[in-house]
Amino acid sequence: MNVLLPTLLLSLLAPAAVAADAHYTIDPAHTYPSFEADHMGISIWRGKLDKSSGGITLDREAGTGKVDVVVDLSSIDFGLPTLNDWAKSGKFFDVAQHPTATYAGTLDGFANGAPTRVVGTLTLNGVSRPLTLHIDHFKCIPHPIFKRELCGADATGNFDRSEFGLSAGKDYGFSMDVALRIQVEALKDA
Repeated sequence: MNVLLPTLLLSLLAPAAVAADAHYTIDPAHTYPSFEADHMGISIWRGKLDKSSGGITLDREAGTGKVDVVVDLSSIDFGLPTLNDWAKSGKFFDVAQHPTATYAGTLDGFANGAPTRVVGTLTLNGVSRPLTLHIDHFKCIPHPIFKRELCGADATGNFDRSEFGLSAGKDYGFSMDVALRIQVEALKDA
């Protein structure tokens, strides 16, 4: 009986100690997926994608979470309209057929309640491939206006675009490596 009572009490209290996942909606006005790609080995072209959406589920105590992001490829911006039009055309992204890219991943490598990487899958041009993003900075604060938690991160990753069927320029010696630089902010749902 002396052993049974503490065990029973612990089993009743255990559900109260379990932390719940919190959901955050990505703020498209404060989220900036950008990229760098080689141009014939003589310069690096930089661009951004202006429209993205999605959500993050996070449980910092348990060290778990998920990320789901959709990027509108028609929002590509190199700062050069002619290049933007080419990238949207059937010669590259073919946004008429593949209007979005998606990324779904699991937050991983938690240290002091903060994830250090996202292990996931990028789907681009109808092709899905594994892609790990490294989280270089992660922080949550109370939003000064909305009075809900706001989390932000800076993440980086690299992928070979030819693995997604995007090999324009390969025959001319372009490197197929693309560097991603992503800043993201997400507000906890009410």
